[in-house]
Amino acid sequence: MEYFVGGLKKYADFTGRARRKEFWMYTLFYLIFYVLAAFVDSLLGTMIFTAILSLGLLLPTIAIAARRLHDTGRSGWWQLLGLIPLIGAIVLIVFYVQDSIGENEYGANPKGVEA
Repeated sequence: MEYFVGGLKKYADFTGRARRKEFWMYTLFYLIFYVLAAFVDSLLGTMIFTAILSLGLLLPTIAIAARRLHDTGRSGWWQLLGLIPLIGAIVLIVFYVQDSIGENEYGANPKGVEA
């Protein structure tokens, strides 16, 4: 949960780097909250809770994904690949699971050691 809160604290911070664990734990909690909101919405017959959650977390989700791409040595603009149906999502997942590279133009390696 600390990774999710940490992602929210860096709400619109598109600078720096995010480790794999930070990114995937944020994504996990986002999905858990989304499923809970969708369950409540299905009980009430609305879509208000999922819409509020999605809109409220849109900017921090884009920011943490940009920082994750920075960790792999790529610009945050690579997220636009997600607009390409299926292939874009697959390529982005491959980028997200890659290991951190050493120090790069976005900062020092967040692992603290050169990989």
